[in-house]
Amino acid sequence: MEVNYENEGYDNDYQSKPKGSILTRKNNTLPIWGNERTMNLNTLILTNIQSSHYFKVNLYELKTYHEVIDEIYYKVQHLEPWEKGSRKTSGQTGMCGGVRGVGAGGIVSTAFCLLYKLFTLKLTRKQVTGLITHCDSPYIRALGFMYIRYTQPPGDLWDWYESFLDDEEEMDVRAGGGQTMSIGDILKSFLFKLEWFSTLFPRIPVPIQQQMEKKMSEKYPPVVEEAPRRNVPEKNFNRERDDYRSRGDLSDQSRSRDRIDRRERSHRDYRDRDYDRKTSRANSRERSPYVSRRDDYKKSTSRSPKYGSSRRRDRDDYR
Repeated sequence: MEVNYENEGYDNDYQSKPKGSILTRKNNTLPIWGNERTMNLNTLILTNIQSSHYFKVNLYELKTYHEVIDEIYYKVQHLEPWEKGSRKTSGQTGMCGGVRGVGAGGIVSTAFCLLYKLFTLKLTRKQVTGLITHCDSPYIRALGFMYIRYTQPPGDLWDWYESFLDDEEEMDVRAGGGQTMSIGDILKSFLFKLEWFSTLFPRIPVPIQQQMEKKMSEKYPPVVEEAPRRNVPEKNFNRERDDYRSRGDLSDQSRSRDRIDRRERSHRDYRDRDYDRKTSRANSRERSPYVSRRDDYKKSTSRSPKYGSSRRRDRDDYR
């Protein structure tokens, strides 16, 4: 009996055919990367999922892909791994805190229970494509992208996500509300951030991460802001050449005149400063009552460069 894969997993009224050849059994099978038993989920989250009443009772009754999609449509309201206020890690350290805790578990969210339920169905490539292109609820699409992030090889993530990086459909991802993100922003977070609220995604090898960053920079080149232009008056090149020459001569003359004025001003400043220093010294000497006879003698016998000593000058005048 031949199995028809053309109509399996989703309705053809909202999903176009994938590019390439007709889908066959071989290329419709979606391989699982990593741990095929745990879906690469955190141990604490997986343990709480498998022991939760919702997963063991309610989701056990769902047997088909479409039933799980309907359950996502009606039940999922956020994308956190824990329900609001059910897990408190403040003050807990070691084995009881962070990710590995034994007593740090809370009520696991409906979204992660349904994510693991999808994993137990062993989805095909066509079914995953139907998830990420579903038109009824953005949470159905988000769980499809999260399924890809947990189960697919890191080298294939860019091919899955590239065409949806500009998707602007929004949803509230925080338990209790208050953090709205678009599909494109969620996918960028999946690609380049290891943490998702209080859990971790599987690590991406460094060479693959660098390749994705390079592709991301090529797809979204950085915008360089232009520096504001200064208001510089433009030259009028229609004027005659002689006019430019005459203006150039005048400017040179004014520059030389300014240079001479500065030189003369500096000379005057130095001369006035020396004069003030000499007069202040002489005045202080005359005002001082402690001038000694020796200073008077030096003053009387001081030589002049032109007339010699003061005694000889007085003697010449007497003659």
